[in-house]
Amino acid sequence: MRGEQLARQWQLIQRLARSRAGFHLDELAAELECVRRTVYRDLDALMLAGFPVVSEKRDGRVYYRFLETFRLGDVPFTPDEILALAFGEDLLRALEGTVFHDSIRSALGKIRAGLGPELSDYLSRLGESFRVMPGPHKNYADLRGTIQVLNDAVLSRRTLKMRYRTGRTGTISSRGLDPYRVWYQSGGLYVVGFDHKSGEIRTFAVDRIRALEAGTERFEPNPEFDFDRYLGGSFGVIAEPATRVRIQFDRRWATYVEERIWHVSQRITKRAGGSIELEMHVGGTAELRTWILSFGSGAEVLEPASLRDEVVTELRAALERYAPASNAARRGAIPRPRASRDAARSASAPRRGDSAR
Repeated sequence: MRGEQLARQWQLIQRLARSRAGFHLDELAAELECVRRTVYRDLDALMLAGFPVVSEKRDGRVYYRFLETFRLGDVPFTPDEILALAFGEDLLRALEGTVFHDSIRSALGKIRAGLGPELSDYLSRLGESFRVMPGPHKNYADLRGTIQVLNDAVLSRRTLKMRYRTGRTGTISSRGLDPYRVWYQSGGLYVVGFDHKSGEIRTFAVDRIRALEAGTERFEPNPEFDFDRYLGGSFGVIAEPATRVRIQFDRRWATYVEERIWHVSQRITKRAGGSIELEMHVGGTAELRTWILSFGSGAEVLEPASLRDEVVTELRAALERYAPASNAARRGAIPRPRASRDAARSASAPRRGDSAR
């Protein structure tokens, strides 16, 4: 496969670059877990790409290495670190148009400028074979100014004047905010801080900020505030007291669920018939409920009872919404309007006047 070939050649580049004495074919074949003929082909490919591969015979064996004057680039990064930064650009694609994405692109541009032409071209080809695709996310291209003001206020500890639209009601209100931290999670940017209006530490979605202005007043963060602890018991971004949650997934979803880390507190137990049970200690009921519903009939809440009742209520409401259409489908036909049925009945029935004649 093309990706496997590039990955193997990338490992070959790193080995040749870090050894002045060089490697013989058997050593390279063993390290790369391939046959000698494959190593020959990879060495030829690197030479065609412009890498200065040289060979020399010692003690009856041929050794391969790069020219001593060859360097991977005039930058203080290892090849793995350069590749990781390139992956980071993909990871931040969801924040395109913001200072975060623009900054890493600028940094990568400077790094590429310091690379030799061989490695720069090779990394470009490697990047075409290994990609990180962002999942569903919000669009922050028009919020560059808002994000910059937030970042500056977090660093300088300045109180902000904010107009914010509440997600649940859609109302817009003004409030003061002491921003403690900005973070990205589940496709969205959020800021957490002390909300002057409620007198509590709260979380706000950046895309719902309608106006933001840095004030002259400075603040000191609450010394008892611990960000990791604040969100540690949350399933998403809503901080609520953690409670024990048990969910059973049928065999259709078992592999998908057990392959992923949903929360640091999770514990998975295999059950009869291929099903599994997921146990977590989390808060954030609304986000958790939405996630459970995404599995349809494949998930069942075992506890707490309150969460189970909420899911049942949502499923019943969904069933009521679909019931008329599903009932008609089971009957095999979509019912015609009453006027059409009456007209059809009238056309097929005998008329009294006709029968009298």
